[in-house]
Amino acid sequence: MNGGSSYFLQNSTSTTDIIKHYYKLSVVNQSKEVLKGMRTIDDRIVHALNTTVPTVSFSGKVDAAQTCKELYESLMEAHLARDKAIKSCITETSAVLGKLREERAKDSDNLSITKQLRKEQTKLKLMQSELNVEEVVNDRSLKVFNERCRIHYTPPKIK
Repeated sequence: MNGGSSYFLQNSTSTTDIIKHYYKLSVVNQSKEVLKGMRTIDDRIVHALNTTVPTVSFSGKVDAAQTCKELYESLMEAHLARDKAIKSCITETSAVLGKLREERAKDSDNLSITKQLRKEQTKLKLMQSELNVEEVVNDRSLKVFNERCRIHYTPPKIK
């Protein structure tokens, strides 16, 4: 059991609280791996375009417009899901930080609170940097998509 967890475990009032806490720790600790898995569609965009969108000579055999539309919708769905997941983690971590700051204000000599506060601040910075990574990944995928599908499908304007 790590030091940060023990603070919350000592102050938890039920088994449900403990389970929820460990679930959140598990989710946060695995966030990079989860995001990596969620970015699979972006990582494989070139392959997906090469295997689904026909070249000009084969364009009559496949409905390129429909294929591009479906790929675009899949991309947008993946982008929105990742954005929502990252922002949810940021919101939860910010809430924990707020509580820890309150606790530290009440007991400024408690080193375990200060240590946990620093850990949560690091998590928050990690999640905020993931938003920047997400922007780069999304831009790259949309650029590749537009290069290959621009003659077949025009996505709706994003408001």
